[in-house]
Amino acid sequence: MVKIALAGGSGDVASEILDVLVAAKKHEIVVLSRSAKPKREPPTGVTLVTVDYDNVESLVHALKGVHTLLSFVGEVQDPTSSVQRKLIDAAVQAGVRRFAPSEWGTSKMEHLDWYAFKGATREYLKEINNDKKVLEYTLFQAGLFLNYLTYPHNSAKHLHQMDMPLNLNDRRFIMLEGGDDSRVNFVTVQDLAHIVAKAVDYEGEWPIEGGVRGTEITMGELLALSKKVRGGTFDVTKLQRSDILAGEWKASWVPVIDHPAMKALGKEALDAMSKHITGRVLLAMEAGGYVVNDNWNRLIPEYQFTKLEPFLTEAWRGKP
Repeated sequence: MVKIALAGGSGDVASEILDVLVAAKKHEIVVLSRSAKPKREPPTGVTLVTVDYDNVESLVHALKGVHTLLSFVGEVQDPTSSVQRKLIDAAVQAGVRRFAPSEWGTSKMEHLDWYAFKGATREYLKEINNDKKVLEYTLFQAGLFLNYLTYPHNSAKHLHQMDMPLNLNDRRFIMLEGGDDSRVNFVTVQDLAHIVAKAVDYEGEWPIEGGVRGTEITMGELLALSKKVRGGTFDVTKLQRSDILAGEWKASWVPVIDHPAMKALGKEALDAMSKHITGRVLLAMEAGGYVVNDNWNRLIPEYQFTKLEPFLTEAWRGKP
């Protein structure tokens, strides 16, 4: 048994992982939170610790005795990732052995400007380990969550469903012109949660590049499969790369990216941000940002991942 801390542990992905860790009944678990009343109360048996993320001393105190620290702290407004830098400094001072920064998605961040804080965190981790390893870490990278393809129907307990340019419900896709061969890795958030739980128990050294590969598929193949699963006619809009880079939106609809972090935006700002995010996601797909390695698959070969086609077939069975 070891002590595990989850920073930002009341978020959607964190809650999915927390549930699996709690169900295993193996470890002491603490959730670090800015608020004494986070949006989700931790499950029974999990300790909530209120911390000041701007105060390294406060974080060191909270991390005493922690073996593995998992971060889910989002710093979209701070490209320098100052919170995670302090969290890393505190982890080193407190003697934390393992750290997973707030990744959980893409392998590359080209075109994804809102992920600048992740790049800053990666560089800082390299820097502190430059002379000798002071903190073992892995970048858990899962591509896109397969669960998003069941929008608006929930297919996970905590993950917030969002409209996507790949909308099976309304049978409409937005793609990049010439982007049929763009490859994307899809993994369910449940599979990611189980891999993280197994990684905590893994006795070998964590790989820095921590790809979690479910089903890798091209956009063209995904469109064909979606038509097979849903039937009917799909409305497919293809956008020009040059238009996206110029900030011009030439699709007849916009998938609204209503992530909880964007709740404060007004309708006009949310619409503009949704166009920006959708366009950049399509460019990132073309650049291979949603393709990941299979390092964790190889280290945990006994785990059976959810297959994309059976998952979608079952999720959409009987739905209009």
